[in-house]
Amino acid sequence: MPVVPKKMETNSFQGTNIKSSESDEKPSTSAPIAGNQVKHEKSEEDLAFDEPPFKKIKSTTSPEGKPVKNLGGNKVKEEFEMNWDIVQVLSERTNVEPWVCANLIRLFQEENTIPFIARYRKELINNLDADALREVQQTLEELRSVAKKTHTMIQKLKKEGKLSGCLFTALLNCRTFEELDHVSAPYKTGSKGTKAQRAKQLGLEPAALSLLQNPMEFNLFSYIRPNVKGLANIQEVEAGVQHILADIFAKDKDTLDFIRKLCQQRYICIQSALAKVSSKNGNEKDIDKFQLYHEFSCNIKNIQHHQILAINRGENLKILTVKVNIPDGVKNEFCWWCVNERWRPKQFLKPELMRILRNSVEDAYKRLIYPLLCREFRSKLTSDAEKESVMMFGRNLRQLLLTSPVRGRTLMGVDPGYKHGCKLAIISPTSQILHTDIVYLHSGQGFREAEKIKRLLQQFNCSTVVIGNGTACRETEAYFADLIMKKYFAPLDVVYCIVSEAGASIYSVSPEASKEMPDLDPNLRSAVSIARRVQDPLAELVKIEPKHIGVGMYQHDVSQTLLKATLDSVVEECVSFVGVDINICSEILLRHIAGLNANRARNIIEWREKNGPFINREQLKEVKGLGPKTFQQCAGFIRFNQEYIKTFCSSKKTQIGSQALLTKAGAQATSEKQGKKKSKPTPSSSQQPNPLDQTCIHPESYNIAMRDQTPGLCLPFHAGFLSSNLHVMQCILICLIYFILFLFLITDFDKPDFKRSIVCFEDLSVGTVLTGKVENATPFGVFVDIGVGKAGLIPVRNITEAKLSKVKKRRSLGLGPGERVEVKVLNVDIPRLRITLDLIRVL
Repeated sequence: MPVVPKKMETNSFQGTNIKSSESDEKPSTSAPIAGNQVKHEKSEEDLAFDEPPFKKIKSTTSPEGKPVKNLGGNKVKEEFEMNWDIVQVLSERTNVEPWVCANLIRLFQEENTIPFIARYRKELINNLDADALREVQQTLEELRSVAKKTHTMIQKLKKEGKLSGCLFTALLNCRTFEELDHVSAPYKTGSKGTKAQRAKQLGLEPAALSLLQNPMEFNLFSYIRPNVKGLANIQEVEAGVQHILADIFAKDKDTLDFIRKLCQQRYICIQSALAKVSSKNGNEKDIDKFQLYHEFSCNIKNIQHHQILAINRGENLKILTVKVNIPDGVKNEFCWWCVNERWRPKQFLKPELMRILRNSVEDAYKRLIYPLLCREFRSKLTSDAEKESVMMFGRNLRQLLLTSPVRGRTLMGVDPGYKHGCKLAIISPTSQILHTDIVYLHSGQGFREAEKIKRLLQQFNCSTVVIGNGTACRETEAYFADLIMKKYFAPLDVVYCIVSEAGASIYSVSPEASKEMPDLDPNLRSAVSIARRVQDPLAELVKIEPKHIGVGMYQHDVSQTLLKATLDSVVEECVSFVGVDINICSEILLRHIAGLNANRARNIIEWREKNGPFINREQLKEVKGLGPKTFQQCAGFIRFNQEYIKTFCSSKKTQIGSQALLTKAGAQATSEKQGKKKSKPTPSSSQQPNPLDQTCIHPESYNIAMRDQTPGLCLPFHAGFLSSNLHVMQCILICLIYFILFLFLITDFDKPDFKRSIVCFEDLSVGTVLTGKVENATPFGVFVDIGVGKAGLIPVRNITEAKLSKVKKRRSLGLGPGERVEVKVLNVDIPRLRITLDLIRVL
């Protein structure tokens, strides 16, 4: 083998666009797509839509204090060793500094949760947010999966006697599943073997190596065996040598690195066209959905994530045919480089042997390398699109879960229906069920039922109606709007709002709902859930499996494992960051706290039922199954309502004192009688409330926060505190500020869009100005519920910085579910029920 040249530098094909004299090169004419016209998608120049800030490699100086880099160095010991450094590859793929990646690997290995790391280990991660941590974690798991599968394949091939030194090295170089499949495919059990393998079995491998290393002594005619198939003549011998050489070229790391880098500098496009079979036999309605992609072409560097997912769906439905087009210039330059540089023979090559070498390179490109590149491009595009779709789902879910609650109101939840009536549920300001009923508003009994509704609203002093957005929603909304306009419920000033009921039906028949509301009909449980979604969105929505909430994009086309892991992580993040009052929260909500699970949450509830409310965080250590690690992860996210504890302690003070005296007297009597020492008393601190338990300050920082504190107010600004870890100081101050704001200052939360009138679809016209609520957000636009039964779309190009609130300007140029907006109608397509909107401002 010739001397291996210096390794080429490689990047992802979606990385920096390297300028080249051939950057404007047209796609290959050897691979046209169907149709005469090709639509070329231009690069999007719109503002970034609802995406987190790009994680640029950060400087060594953290913006919020000096980072702690030395958590053990950047070298990390992995279970399955590869020829690449997992820290470096992780850094390249996530664009996060290597020292941060090394720290995160160790933190994840120590079973730290994302909420705990994001809040209490900022100095080790350079202040990355939860989404960035989740991306690093998922990429790390993917790399480990590749390494594990590689070593499994190595052991299998070794056992079968197929593992050679070159194959072993090639396998350890694999960084993706596509590379691993490319290298290992010929050796899998049941494979007929490749052309190269069959040629090697005929004994032609020495001939192929001789052509490269010692061509002067190379003699093809010496391998001819007239009675052997594959060696019968010179043409068959040449073909066998060519197949072996092509296989060598296609599996050489430097050769593959060169072609990948070359593709970065060229115009590589993905094309889709209407499949011939679908155009004849397909469902016209389904085919029309993919009209934009019947003749579509776009540079792989510019194509949008939703376009990839749409193309993939069309291909799976056999409506579209998809291909990656690589220009002929890439092939020509690659072949020249291989023949004249990388695989240039050590000695002079005769013309007939040079022909074999050229044919081998072209065969390697056409038969092996080009299909590999296409698979890699498609896989990378699909993987990125799926990840973005899942991340978008997560961002929408987070915003929905963190919708501001409407507290202090008695609510009437309405689950609309036709034949089986509208289910009603009235709940108290503390979410207790006060009354349930069924009314038939759409079967000619509307006037009579109005009296019942009025009586119920006045009986329970309820002035807020929450209507689910399912079947019969618009008719039910019109019914209530008409009564409100006529002031039928006077003297009550009744308002109503529409809320998504996605997942309510599924939850109403779940075991959790049966346990929570055992005596209630499942149809009425959904009305209770609808009302509680306004009163406490987080506590209610965590009861529903995230994928049923319906705020995603192409959620059925992405990896369900990745989707579930991400959404569960987002729920855990939201519940943890908001915090839960351990003495009143439900078991379902508690199991989503970082570090806890179903069993531990159940143990906490059982301890609470047996011993009464928790007084402070230290008592968590008494719960079965909550060891030091679990306590560390969950303690900072658990809250204690001091007023509730004081009330409980006051009512139990006499009883507790009597019990303590009796216990002490009994212990003394037993000790005197048996001549033994007294048992160890319970520490008094375990029965004393701690003011810091109301905050998100972690118990590991209590000693810092409590130094020289001013009575009644914990503000540690003394010299000893300031000399402590700056990140700890920052975390403590932020926690205290949030606590003070929550108690005293925050009063202007975004409320649901309560209304007293309705607009019908027929009332819409171009130029109409309306208010609505964001229903779902996608990379191509935002869907807004404007109260006409069909959500309108604000294209992403209409969302500009000037139209967003100041808060949004500081975060990202995007909108999320639940936000109220003022919009103008740009187009109304009545046959297709499509509404295009323009964003005026965020309310």
